[in-house]
Amino acid sequence: MLKILHRLVGITGKYKGRIRASYLTAFLKGIMMKAPLVLCFLCISFFMNGEMDSTKCILLGVAALASVLLEALFDHISNVLQSATGYKVFADMRLRLGDHLRKMPMGYFTEGNIGKVSSVLSTDMVFIEENCMGVLSELVTFMISQGLMVVMMLVMDFRLGLLSVLIVAVFLLIGNLMFKTSLRHSVIKQNGSETLSAEVLDFAEGIGIIKSYNMLGEKSKKLTDEFEKSCRESIGFEVAYGPWARALYLAFGIGTALMLALSAYLFCEGFISSVYMVGMALFLFDLFVSIKSYYGQMARLTVTSASLDRIKAVFDAQELKDEGKEVFDDGAGKDLPEIEYDNVSFGYTDKDVLKNVSFEVKNGEMTALVGPSGGGKSTIASLLARFWDIESGRILVKGRDIRDVSLADLMDRISMVFQRVYLFQDTIYNNIAISRPDASREEVIEAAKKARCYDFIMMLPEGFDTVIGEGGASLSGGEQQRISIARCILKDSPIVILDEATASVDADNERAIQEAISELCRNKTLLVIAHRLKTIKDADQILVISDGKVIEKGDHKSLMEQNGTYAHMVTLQN
Repeated sequence: MLKILHRLVGITGKYKGRIRASYLTAFLKGIMMKAPLVLCFLCISFFMNGEMDSTKCILLGVAALASVLLEALFDHISNVLQSATGYKVFADMRLRLGDHLRKMPMGYFTEGNIGKVSSVLSTDMVFIEENCMGVLSELVTFMISQGLMVVMMLVMDFRLGLLSVLIVAVFLLIGNLMFKTSLRHSVIKQNGSETLSAEVLDFAEGIGIIKSYNMLGEKSKKLTDEFEKSCRESIGFEVAYGPWARALYLAFGIGTALMLALSAYLFCEGFISSVYMVGMALFLFDLFVSIKSYYGQMARLTVTSASLDRIKAVFDAQELKDEGKEVFDDGAGKDLPEIEYDNVSFGYTDKDVLKNVSFEVKNGEMTALVGPSGGGKSTIASLLARFWDIESGRILVKGRDIRDVSLADLMDRISMVFQRVYLFQDTIYNNIAISRPDASREEVIEAAKKARCYDFIMMLPEGFDTVIGEGGASLSGGEQQRISIARCILKDSPIVILDEATASVDADNERAIQEAISELCRNKTLLVIAHRLKTIKDADQILVISDGKVIEKGDHKSLMEQNGTYAHMVTLQN
């Protein structure tokens, strides 16, 4: 448990001093809590010894009042130092997690880690923040207070002291066994929470498909099974923890009774005075409260340990290296290809996707990627934006290896439009301006006009200030696509990656989107993932990608003359 406390203090970073300062105020608060008992003992002692007078009575009363007020003061200071600090610590940690996730390769999010991240944010951090940060100093106080009570017993009589040491040792033994059991079940419980979060997200994201295929019963049963499993694991935690908690309370009761019996025996035999006997009666039920309260926090601390492990696992996930110091120089590199793939190979985990891919894209030209599904077209485009890092070879932009420049500089040069558009639950204005936050309102509106979305935006209740649903759910697919193109137009990057945006929209939207794309692509270098071959007939270069390799290269005319894979694909589409 001390290790867990040390880990909790370790995550507080720059706030560590405030947490440690709270130990002192909590300790003083603990003393003030015990002060009325001590004052009561002194009062009884004065009465029994015939030494009480009005002055002592007033002083004892004032001291008792002062102890109560000081206890409240120290409690307030302790809460300010640790509880408020706990919220600041996790506010900073969430921001650090956001920054960490921003630097992760896309593979991290496609490998089933969304549930883990969601669980860490919504369960683990919240649990520690609300349940543990506010009791750190109290746990330290419990340990110190218990030590003081044992010392007090040793001062009263060495036999009372030895018995109290023995009883504390029994508490430690039970607590250690309880800790191991609780820790094991805490890991199971928190892992189950992660699985449940992933299942809930999967169900929510796929609700449209689930309904359309009438799979509510099947999918609901799977989700219900996860809830029931989570319930069993939580109850299992309590069942495993319960017997040890009862043993702890039993030890408290038996230990208190033994201390009372020994005190009575020592008094009857004349080893302790009647004043000490009365003192024992006062302190008796407070002797082992500290250690009982300390181990009473066991459940939340073991869950905290499992939560800290899961938080650490997310932070330990390796980020994409972003150590590049070089900068793009358009003037010096004007004669170089805008984009160059040099023997690029890449694979996802144990699956090879690209094998020694090489090609160039000149400044201002359009290169189209075509080929069968799963051939590697989207991967080629994603690698240019460093969603992943390549295994071998080089990807150059203006002669610079993209790993030798910062990610921020690289992304400033690239705009991306994909079929699957994501819009944030925010105003339309902010959804467009996200690509260039320093843009003026006039520039945002002009980008919307070029993207052919100004008219439908102005028909919305609040115009550009209309808040759209998460993912753009309140807009049609074509409207979402045009807003995403407006983003790219506003960004005005020299390279545009385009996953053919009209592949799944209606004819009216297709015309508007084609006009918007024409505005976007003017004087830009294009890398287009093509699904409708008729849209790339005028491309400067067409690459046919199959099984991770470039199997054909040329313009539309030359490829048709080769009568190979591309010509066959065109014939099939026609």
